[in-house]
Amino acid sequence: MKQKIANTIRESIAVKEAICQDELLLHTIQLVAETITHSLQTDHKILFCGNGGSAADAQHLAAEFSGRFYKDRTPLYAEALHCNTSYMTAVGNDYGYDQVYARILKGIGREGDILIAISTSGNSNNILEAMKVAKEQGMIVISMTGSTGGKMKEGSDYLINIPSVDTPRIQEAHITIGHIICEIVENNLFGE
Repeated sequence: MKQKIANTIRESIAVKEAICQDELLLHTIQLVAETITHSLQTDHKILFCGNGGSAADAQHLAAEFSGRFYKDRTPLYAEALHCNTSYMTAVGNDYGYDQVYARILKGIGREGDILIAISTSGNSNNILEAMKVAKEQGMIVISMTGSTGGKMKEGSDYLINIPSVDTPRIQEAHITIGHIICEIVENNLFGE
C-alpha cells in the first residue's frame, strides 16, 4: 500500500515536471495571468464553469480570487456559475443540462469578461455551449483541459492543456496552475 501511495505521488509529480518542460504551456499560463489582470483592471468579471470535480475546482479558484489568496486585499469579481442550485435545476429541467451555463452567460456575460471553462476531457457539452455564448458576448475564453484539449481547443482564446489523460492528475495540475495564476494576478494588482 505504501508503494502505491508513493507511486501515485510520483505520477502527480511527473505531470508537473512535464508542465515545467513545456515552454508553450508556461508561456500560455503567463499570458492568461496577464489577460486576467487586465480584465480585472478594467472592471470585468472572471466567471468559472465545470462539472463534477471540475465544478469543485471552479468554485475553489473563484474563491481564491473573490476572497483572498496570499494578500489581505480588495475582493475581485470572480464567480463559479454552478453555485445557485435553484437556477441549475430549473434550467436543467426546462432547457436541458447542456444550457445551464450558456443561459446564465446570456444574462451576465459582457464583452471583456473572462470565462474560465474547466473540463478534463475538453468535450463536455454544457461547457462547449457556454463557450459559444461567451464568444458571442465578446468574452475571453480560457480553457483548462487534459492533453488534447478535446473539442474545447477550437473555441478557446487560451488553452491550458495539461499533459496527461489521467483525470485526477489533470485536476491536481489545474489547481496548481490556478493557484499560480491567482498569485501572479494578485501581485500584479496589489504589489509583491
